[in-house]
Amino acid sequence: MIVIDQKSSCVSVSVFGEFTLADYKEFEEVVNYKVRFEGPVDLLFDLSRMADLTIDVAWEEIKFSRAHANDFKRIAVVTDSQWVTWSAWLSQTFVNADVEVFGDAGEAAAWLDSAE
Repeated sequence: MIVIDQKSSCVSVSVFGEFTLADYKEFEEVVNYKVRFEGPVDLLFDLSRMADLTIDVAWEEIKFSRAHANDFKRIAVVTDSQWVTWSAWLSQTFVNADVEVFGDAGEAAAWLDSAE
């Protein structure tokens, strides 16, 4: 399950439990709308309460990142998982954005807010 929050130029996503393809598609719709009408956005992914993700989500994330290489300014990822950290750094090769990994959601939000 995901919860999505939107500010003027930022999309925040919190994942609870399993991250499914349906969840990712919901995220994609929000980002596509924001980018179309507002231009590049910041992303905050709080994955600290994510239990698992399906393989189709990983594949969709790669496709989405490649298709939106210039649509993100900064991406903050909150996690304590080494695998998710590695994945975040790998995704940086597909997007022209600053990507940072944090252990605390407050620090991630503060980093994004510091750019405004």
